[in-house]
Amino acid sequence: MQIFTIGYEATTMAEFLAALQKAGVERVIDVRAVPNSRRPGFSKNPLKNALAEVSIEYVHLKALGTPADGRSAARAGRHEDLKRIYAGQLDLPEAIVQAGQMRELAAEKPSALLCYEREPSQCHRSLLLAAVASDAAVTHLFA
Repeated sequence: MQIFTIGYEATTMAEFLAALQKAGVERVIDVRAVPNSRRPGFSKNPLKNALAEVSIEYVHLKALGTPADGRSAARAGRHEDLKRIYAGQLDLPEAIVQAGQMRELAAEKPSALLCYEREPSQCHRSLLLAAVASDAAVTHLFA
């Protein structure tokens, strides 16, 4: 299974869409707990609409997002705390179900996990993949 990841930090919508299209991504799987953004165009509905304009599907899997205390740890650079907090999130029944959905969706068509952080090593999407899709071939896209 091939899974892409992408963060939209420090990019424009045009650059973001171009990176997805160049990689052949057909579906974006939003793994943010709160799909809102201060960056223009990256909140859930505007993002979904922009993706639809270039024939890319949008799916939001909220339970795979980082809880508030995990986001605080990430912002403070406390990566070990983020790992611990996020591991607890992935143990929740709804996260287990959505992790299975994520794998099914990624197996169906080229899909990219979306979160804010540009650098995947600083983002929970790398933790997510290590925990539930360690067998996947992962390509990190940079817009």
